[in-house]
Amino acid sequence: MSQQSQIPIIDFGPFITGSVQMRQQVAAQMRRASSEWGFFYLANCGMPEASVARTFQASEAFFALPDEEKQAVAWKNAQSNRGYVGVRRERLDPSKPGDLKEAFNAAPQDADDTVAENLWPPGQVEFREAVEGFLDDCIRTADRVLEAFAVALDQPDDFFVSAHDLHHHTLRLLHYPPLPQGFEPVAGESRAGAHTDYGSITLLFQDDAGGLEVCTRAGDWIRATPIPGTVVVNTGDLMQRWTNHVFCSTPHRVNTPPEAMQRHRYSIAFFCHPNKSANIACINTCHTEHNPPRYPPISAGDHLLQRLTATY
Repeated sequence: MSQQSQIPIIDFGPFITGSVQMRQQVAAQMRRASSEWGFFYLANCGMPEASVARTFQASEAFFALPDEEKQAVAWKNAQSNRGYVGVRRERLDPSKPGDLKEAFNAAPQDADDTVAENLWPPGQVEFREAVEGFLDDCIRTADRVLEAFAVALDQPDDFFVSAHDLHHHTLRLLHYPPLPQGFEPVAGESRAGAHTDYGSITLLFQDDAGGLEVCTRAGDWIRATPIPGTVVVNTGDLMQRWTNHVFCSTPHRVNTPPEAMQRHRYSIAFFCHPNKSANIACINTCHTEHNPPRYPPISAGDHLLQRLTATY
């Protein structure tokens, strides 16, 4: 495995505040990165640093709660996809044992009052406030990224944003506990098995422990080393389908660097997903006579449910 990441680093500031030409230049960089890698680091994306820090602190406090308090808000089913997921409950790579991590899932509830309610641990007011504020910040950032993707594909600026306006997203707080001295993985055990993400885009916030690895087009695994002040962005299965493989959904996993074996690792993933009723059909600028549409249309909700049901 390569030790050095070559994953592109893109300065998003000119897209937010720059001229039309500068916005197009940034969008072109994002298109190239999404086509060649499916991953990139985004700098100056507008996420408030204080919000990120507060949410990491809230996450650490939640996972330090007694197990019975976490289990009181346990994940129940793929339809709701909310609450606490215990260690080894999830198996991202179905051929491997359960993942050596625990998670807490929450979702925006601002735009669609028909969605399942979040499961908040009783008495943890600061935790709820931090997560709800962070959700709002992630929505704003994700909408900007989606706008850039629309520019990159010669679509109206609101092409993707309008298809995500019910905010059917999922936020995951993730904790990878320290592994004991002399730990030997059993039958391919890892912190998170190799997988692709299900939705349109993911925003990933990492601590400095490391462990994220990305599979290149050549099949080599490289480290996605944490870079302070950046957000990792990757495109998921639905975006790959929507763009007819113009953007790729890239396998990735979380392993344990030897130097971080006895460390806690925390990360936060914001999985951006279109409205469940959105019809995902090949975009008109993503197919040609020589590259016809590869997939039939599907609703975003049906696609997500199929994938979640296979994971748990």
